[in-house]
Amino acid sequence: MNPTLLPSAKLAPQYHLPETAPTAFFPSHLLLGQERAVDAFKLMTKIDSQHLYLGDFPGVDRPLFINALVSQADTPSNNYLVAAKKLSDDAEIQFKWQASLPPQHVGIVAKQESLSCYLQGTLRRADLLGRMVKTDKSSIYKPGALASNHMVFICLESIWQRENLWDLLMQILHDGYYRINNELAPIPVNCKIILIGSGMAYSQLRQEDRRFNQHFPLLAEMSNEVDLTQYPESAYVQWLSVLAKDAGAELEPSSLLPLFWFSSRLVEHQQRLSLSMLDIKQLLAQAKAYAGKSSLNASAIAKALEKLKFRHNSSEIYSAQSFDDNFINLPTKGAMVGQINGLTVIDTGDYTYGEPARITTSVHYGDGEVADIERKSELGGNIHAKGMMILSACLYRIFGRDAPLHLNANIVFEQSYQEIDGDSASLAEYCCLMSAIAEQPIVQSLAVTGALDQFGNVQAIGGVNEKIEGFYTLCHRRGLTGEQGVIIPKANVLQLNLQPAVIDAVNKGLFHIHAIEHMDQAVEILMQMPAGVANEDNDFAEETLYGLVQQRLDKLAGQDDEEVELSFIAKMLAKLRII
Repeated sequence: MNPTLLPSAKLAPQYHLPETAPTAFFPSHLLLGQERAVDAFKLMTKIDSQHLYLGDFPGVDRPLFINALVSQADTPSNNYLVAAKKLSDDAEIQFKWQASLPPQHVGIVAKQESLSCYLQGTLRRADLLGRMVKTDKSSIYKPGALASNHMVFICLESIWQRENLWDLLMQILHDGYYRINNELAPIPVNCKIILIGSGMAYSQLRQEDRRFNQHFPLLAEMSNEVDLTQYPESAYVQWLSVLAKDAGAELEPSSLLPLFWFSSRLVEHQQRLSLSMLDIKQLLAQAKAYAGKSSLNASAIAKALEKLKFRHNSSEIYSAQSFDDNFINLPTKGAMVGQINGLTVIDTGDYTYGEPARITTSVHYGDGEVADIERKSELGGNIHAKGMMILSACLYRIFGRDAPLHLNANIVFEQSYQEIDGDSASLAEYCCLMSAIAEQPIVQSLAVTGALDQFGNVQAIGGVNEKIEGFYTLCHRRGLTGEQGVIIPKANVLQLNLQPAVIDAVNKGLFHIHAIEHMDQAVEILMQMPAGVANEDNDFAEETLYGLVQQRLDKLAGQDDEEVELSFIAKMLAKLRII
């Protein structure tokens, strides 16, 4: 058996799931993998002068997470804001907070009896501080979030964009009090502020605002995935169950496996699962709607996933039509010199899919330049250009150690009319270059993806599942022959989470997935001949691929001029009938 071929067991994650759904789960189970955030939150509750920044990510359901987080705090006692006269001046009134209920004859200005609140959207000054409401006889203070809650969570985007409100908050934290108006005494701040925003915004604030550094030294950064080598699957099942309850659904045991696969696919790792609460909740709500009942099984989840793809894959369908109508030329059988099938990923913003791309190479006599036509036509990004430079370095490392190369090469993505970036095509481009120089055909039934380093090692790339499935889908529409497959970096094996149809085709021997570590393995599979090993003189055997490449490079360098000259003299002597 070919040692690079992957068995079907490695093409998707394997889980040990409980046979029954859990009956006991609580909001705190949403804190799975969030030890960093919980530790910072608990520390904040013990330090009077320091507030917290909660760094989240787009998939967080903030109200749900806040509810889970505050469950970790000790329940504080109610506080009462009362008015009292200063000892030094009986005429002046001051406000103070006290934990004990004041006597009946002492008026309570505000009660701090709510544990937390979350402010977002269009915020006003009154939302934070409160306001005075005038009546016929007097004015009554209607407390805001700062006077009513022990902890005030504020969406960063909602307050940072309001410059006056941001400055007001920073000033309040600096002074330790705030005023409703000039007539009333200042009200002491007696709550904790937790700002919620992205990690990048936290770094920006620390650089731009010294006041922020002073008042928000504590960072609670949330994790967007959980590692199953550190937590059991049962803990994630409880996490799912809390989300299902919030969506008004119940999970049957059979629903767990497709949910685990979906979650693993979100983070592209077999041993990690996504903590994107919104993605999971939305899927559960859709499954509930399609099933027409709250109890969800594997069939309900599968249908929701199928419909999710159907709603977003129009670009993929139109792309497939271009291949089927032969508007895009990409052979998947036979063999050709200087042509290879690469693998790309198309990201439309809401949907990602794989699409094969035909890469071609032509070579001729020159000064050693490997030209990237994509870059010269301004269709190649910086990372793609870097990959091409590394490819050139590999070529010179093997064949240009002792003398310059007298070869020019042009490499291009055929029928590509948008910008191409990334270095994941550098392995395919290298193999295509070797084919063009050695004039050895590449089998077209295989597609290649992988990034090279200068020593020829094949490194991990992104979108490996989409790339494999994109080429499989094309081959399936044309008819699987048992010769088709893909070559991927071995470093990407832990990211494999392929659709059941692909795994079934691999099981039946109709499709193959090769995982390699070095570029020499790729050229041997694609050109069905040994790559070759250099001897002490840095020469390769003639019957190897690199031997053929070396012979062609020597010819371009004019190292067979003596034979050409002798052949010319022999022809002249023959004409003169001397020989």
